[in-house]
Amino acid sequence: MHLGAGQAIMLLVSLLLLWLAIAKKFEPLLLLPIGFGGLLSNIPEAGMALTALESLLAHHDAGQLAVIAAKLNCAPDVHAIKEALALALPSVQSQMENLAVDMGYTPGVLALFYKVAIGSGVAPLVIFMGVGAMTDFGPLLANPRTLLLGAAAQFGIFATVLGALTLNYFGLISFTLPQAAAIGIIGGADGPTAIYLSGKLAPELLGAIAVAAYSYMALVPLIQPPIMRALTTETERKIRMVQLRTVSKREKILFPVVLLLLVALLLPDAAPLLGMFCFGNLMRESGVVERLSDTVQNGLINIVTI
Repeated sequence: MHLGAGQAIMLLVSLLLLWLAIAKKFEPLLLLPIGFGGLLSNIPEAGMALTALESLLAHHDAGQLAVIAAKLNCAPDVHAIKEALALALPSVQSQMENLAVDMGYTPGVLALFYKVAIGSGVAPLVIFMGVGAMTDFGPLLANPRTLLLGAAAQFGIFATVLGALTLNYFGLISFTLPQAAAIGIIGGADGPTAIYLSGKLAPELLGAIAVAAYSYMALVPLIQPPIMRALTTETERKIRMVQLRTVSKREKILFPVVLLLLVALLLPDAAPLLGMFCFGNLMRESGVVERLSDTVQNGLINIVTI
């Protein structure tokens, strides 16, 4: 059994996530599945997170490596093949994966889950639909100025992107611009968005980004209190917020529809995520599909979270 240094570190990180979820009850619905998934994917020789092609490369069979190398016009060694695959078109990568399957290799169970749920982008979209169904925009519609608080939170994204690019500039860690953008979404403290975007821009970093994003979110109860105490007085913290006015049902129904139309016209790339979010919210506020809304808020989002 060969346990690499990277695998050993990830096993320790996974155990830490499990401890935080079980002993400290920090975001257990998220950290427990992530921690256990980390254990499964880093067990030596099990290959549960490997695709069929990655299993072939890990097997180091000279004859099989030569066949793959001939197709890619590169040297018949693992390092050269990986470099050629990184530069190859998705269609070529798919052909090599099929060739590995023909040679008798099969993808691991976690690789299958990744391909179906994450690689296709389905899981983050369904999670966003569930989040939309659980969100009440009444306080925001009653006091639109609170929108500025949410907008200010997005500065964390730009700070994280600049931080990643700074590390690359000084040669400390090499990040491309797409990788820096995927890492930057962690600054928004939004797990589904981080997973969705990293799957599109930097799939090779998806695992690390998911662990970092959800670990950071789980530690918010520890990070926020000292910051809040430093920036506010005791009197300010005792202010009881009340809703300024009653928001009508019509307003709540129109809001997700208008929001989707505006964003889809101005930022069409964001339409898939926001579209599912607005759809979930419309199901909640319309009141005519309560059974579907309840399913999305509870059973469906729990299944996809796992």
